[in-house]
Amino acid sequence: MSLTDVQVQAVGARETPGFAALFKIEMLLALRKRADIANPLLFFVTVLALLPLGVGPEPELLAKMAPGMIWVMALLATMLSQESLFRGDFEDGTLEQLALLPQPLYFAVLAKSLVHWIATGLPLALLSPLLALMLNLPTEGYLCLFVSLFLGTASLSLIGAIGAALTVALRRPGLLLALIVMPLYVPVLIFGTGAVQAAIDGYAYSAQLAILAALLAAAAALAPLAAAGAIRISLDN
Repeated sequence: MSLTDVQVQAVGARETPGFAALFKIEMLLALRKRADIANPLLFFVTVLALLPLGVGPEPELLAKMAPGMIWVMALLATMLSQESLFRGDFEDGTLEQLALLPQPLYFAVLAKSLVHWIATGLPLALLSPLLALMLNLPTEGYLCLFVSLFLGTASLSLIGAIGAALTVALRRPGLLLALIVMPLYVPVLIFGTGAVQAAIDGYAYSAQLAILAALLAAAAALAPLAAAGAIRISLDN
């Protein structure tokens, strides 16, 4: 079922859907695509579960690698589902209808990014303490790991929307999408892993978390605008 069909059922054919209605619609669609939700989580858990087999079971080595590996796998798992963020709506014409609505396309992009984070980033953050335990991460880093992933994966979803919008008209955008968003992901990755490492070493990590929060605020304000502009360019071509 396309987004247009769900709009008619959820908010009525004559009503212009606002942000809340668009968010509800996207959540309904996400719940109908359970495989799209499960795949990034399975990738995240499987790769981290195999890590001790690849590098060895030494607790000290695993503890040293855990912050960076968890963050890198969370980044890759988030990117895994970014390609399809706008593709279905582009192919069935719903994206063009959203662009014609009186309200800014910004809100539609923000709603899609928020649902993407709820379906992908939030579960990754919730699972992170369990995986940290499996990788022998010191208990001092658990809370910081969860908070940093909670903030950081939201930024990753918003930033990834820019790449997804720029490549929505391409048939195989995978490599190009990675090249576009990877440089933008680097600050989030640096401060995310830095916060966890500082917590493990016994140092204050509030500064790194504050920077992650600032990056999230900037991404929430600017990324949907950039993605909306990229979508209009793709629709005009």
